[in-house]
Amino acid sequence: MTPYAPYPLGRPRRLRRDSFTRNLVRENLVTASDLIYPVFVVDGQQQRQPVLSMPGVERLSLDLLLPVAEDCVKLGIPVMALFPVIEQSLKTPDGREAMNPEGLVPRVVQALKKEFPELGIMCDVALDPFTSHGQDGLIDPDPAEDGYIMNDATVEILVKQALTQAGAGADIVAPSDMMDGRIGAIRQALEANHFIHTRIMAYSAKYASAFYGPFRDAVGSSGNLGKSNKKVYQMDPGNSNEALREVALDIAEGADMVMVKPGMPYLDIVRRVKDEFRVPTFAYQVSGEYAMLKAAAQNGWLDHDAVMMESLLAFKRAGADGVLTYFARDAARLIQS
Repeated sequence: MTPYAPYPLGRPRRLRRDSFTRNLVRENLVTASDLIYPVFVVDGQQQRQPVLSMPGVERLSLDLLLPVAEDCVKLGIPVMALFPVIEQSLKTPDGREAMNPEGLVPRVVQALKKEFPELGIMCDVALDPFTSHGQDGLIDPDPAEDGYIMNDATVEILVKQALTQAGAGADIVAPSDMMDGRIGAIRQALEANHFIHTRIMAYSAKYASAFYGPFRDAVGSSGNLGKSNKKVYQMDPGNSNEALREVALDIAEGADMVMVKPGMPYLDIVRRVKDEFRVPTFAYQVSGEYAMLKAAAQNGWLDHDAVMMESLLAFKRAGADGVLTYFARDAARLIQS
């Protein structure tokens, strides 16, 4: 470590004396280019459904989503991430609607890329919005397995889902399911079908977290999931070394970018991943994190804009190259002002 001059020759406060000096020596900065904006999309026309557990977040039909996409372009937000809200009548135990080339997600992707080709579109590769039981995979029919989620059979469907999304024009497919081997299977299928430019952002270290509750409300999977959980495939919150193994596997299988989820409670994982692998690393400021800050701000306990920007800066300081956040548009406006 560099030897520093002792006080009074060395006075660290000199570099904090005024605004221009603080700006000059600032080590990390949040820009609009660091942000990915997650959105919830529903079928139909003129559909605007507030998500009560996520103040300011709405489920939107495509016609109302197009102005949001235009706003992202104007604000300099490079990517919008799509999360579908599927009608209950289309949900099945095997989530087959996820593979439908005429389904909600492919139609929305096609429309967005037609109107805003410069806006990156990212699609979630997971079955929970499409399954009648709310799990990210197929349930083993053997009663002795007690509802265990089958790995390889799930991966087969995930591959078809990713190919459907890539065929519709998705720029990034983002497997969030945490099945073993799915990144390699998806990458091989993309190559075999000539989708050589489709990027994979792997949810590599996705923890079985209690912070996902509002998201499950938003996509309508909480009712389907009931009292079940996802601990047999998502990571144990007590584990850190395991995250490095998961990331290493995904990189070796062809992931272009990796992600840690949730975000702020797992900044130690973000830092370990970035230091160990030095690949594009992202974090998801999940629904529960967003809801906590929103609730505190609405009660006057915290300064909304200040904590929003400080929380995003924390991701950058921890080593994240970018952040998926429901604050993206608010933050970009503040940065632009």
